Amino acid sequence: MTTMLSHERYCSEILDQTGLLCSALGEGTDVSVTVPTCPDWTLGHLLMHVGQAHRMATGLVRDRVMEFVPPSTAGQVIPTPGPGDPSADDLPGLTAWLAEGAEALVAVLREAGTDSPVWTFSEDQRSAFWARRAAHETLMHRADALGAVGVPFTADAELAADCVDEWLEILTFPAAVAFKPRLKELPGPGRTLHLHATDTPAELNAEWLIDLTGDGVAWRRAHEKAAVAVRGPMTDVLSVLFRRLPADTDRIEVLGDRELLDFWLERAVF
Repeated sequence: MTTMLSHERYCSEILDQTGLLCSALGEGTDVSVTVPTCPDWTLGHLLMHVGQAHRMATGLVRDRVMEFVPPSTAGQVIPTPGPGDPSADDLPGLTAWLAEGAEALVAVLREAGTDSPVWTFSEDQRSAFWARRAAHETLMHRADALGAVGVPFTADAELAADCVDEWLEILTFPAAVAFKPRLKELPGPGRTLHLHATDTPAELNAEWLIDLTGDGVAWRRAHEKAAVAVRGPMTDVLSVLFRRLPADTDRIEVLGDRELLDFWLERAVF
């Protein structure tokens, strides 16, 4: 595990990423368009999902919930309005509701601090988990929303690198493997991947070695040779890892076993 950003940084990013998402959706934006990176959803569905995720985290942290069973359809169903939620075709209502939900979540997280006990799907049963998770969830769904309206996505390098860290950590969680059994297919002889952000300062150390040669997913920040390497700007490496950008884009360079990269991308997904 690497050093996380500060709790306050995550809180600020939840607000900032939500604000950036909303500000990219100008008057007249068609919320019925399909989101290319979430093809089962319209843009309105995507915005509802983000707002509902914020509210779920708010309730967990505020009420210090220690036992929670996610619905069996989590991540699969099209979001539908709950009590007090706007409809998926109401852009002004959705953006105001999103901002309200982000502010409520951040208020609860700031009051809770980092160490309030709460259920999470990791071994870290603290409120700090939800601050980090919500910041990165909002960041990547901002990428989805921008893709739907044809606006380029960029991410702060430090936040993007931390998002890569968290994603690789999640892939090691027993709960993740139980939820997505295809993760069990990842390990195998000679399966190693290297990610290298080429536009970041040296002190950020934005390089990762993903080692699948053992019983599961192992990883570390490191400059090491691997069976396949992905090199490019930090935002683009992040976007390829999260399948927000196709691996055959000319914005990154793939060196080595391209089939292994495709194998990874098909399975390391939720």
